[in-house]
Parts: sequence; structure tokens; C-alpha cells
Amino acid sequence: MPKLVLILLSLFILSCDKKAHKDVSSVDPINWSARTVALSVSDSLVEGSSYLSVYSQIYSETEHRTHNLTGTISMRNTNLKDSIFIRKAEYFDTHGNSIRTYFDKPIFIKPMETVEIVIDEKDQSGGTGANFLFHWSIKPTSHEPYFEGVMISTSGQQGLSFTTKGIRAE
Repeated sequence: MPKLVLILLSLFILSCDKKAHKDVSSVDPINWSARTVALSVSDSLVEGSSYLSVYSQIYSETEHRTHNLTGTISMRNTNLKDSIFIRKAEYFDTHGNSIRTYFDKPIFIKPMETVEIVIDEKDQSGGTGANFLFHWSIKPTSHEPYFEGVMISTSGQQGLSFTTKGIRAE
């Protein structure tokens, strides 16, 4: 009987030690696949690209000290009636190296809807000069998508936050 209790206690302790796996960036592939649409050449859509600067880290005091930041990347549809389509969202580091592609099949964003990508504070792969490149398609009469980054850090009693706006890349 004491051996059985010891074995059960050991199993309980080992099972508590396992931590849930958490990605450093909140990529929700289910969300992207549920939004996937097929676009056709006959849809007569206007195509474009937009650039958005984001920051995984920001310098503080010197070039040798940085603060880690959480980034919320918003993809916004400012149209009241038309959906827009984001064909690809790619994340690059300070040196221009591709870190990850969040999706490379067109997704839809409904009128007045916002879809977000969150870069966790622990994910420092982007560095101090990270950026996104978005490829999109819209109806000729629609407004272009609006891209915005919100970076924030709250460490101790200190808080830091700022925003960036996307610009047309082509």
C-alpha cells in the first residue's frame, strides 16, 4: 500500500510540473482558416501593399539597454458596406529577414471590422526595427485597409505605449 501511495504521489507531482505550451506569438490558425476566401481574376479587385513599422523592443537610456514590448497589430476595414481582403501578412525583423507569415491565402474583413495579430512581449525576434508587409485587395470603390500598431509595456510601476500607422507600399 505505501508503494502505491508513493507512485500515485509521484505521478501527481510529475503531472503538475508539465506546463501548457504557449507560442510566443498569438497565431490562431483556426481564425485565419475560418476567414479564408477564394478570389478570382473576374472579381475586378484593386491590389496593393502596405507597410507597418512595429517594435518588439525599444531602446532606453543607451543602445545597450532595451525594453520588451507587446505589439497589437490591427487590420481595419473602414468601409460601411464592402468587405476587404488581406492576401498575405508577413512579419520581418530589424534586418529585413522574414520571421513568419501569418497567412498567405486571402482572408476577408467585414465592413467596420478589426482583425488583430498580437506579438507577445516574450517574442523578441523582431527587435527594435521590426515591420509588417500586408498585401491586400479591395473593390475599386472601397477604401484601402487601415493598418495600425499599438506597442505597450507595463513593468513595475512604469508604463510605456505608442502607436504606428501603416503606409501604402506600392
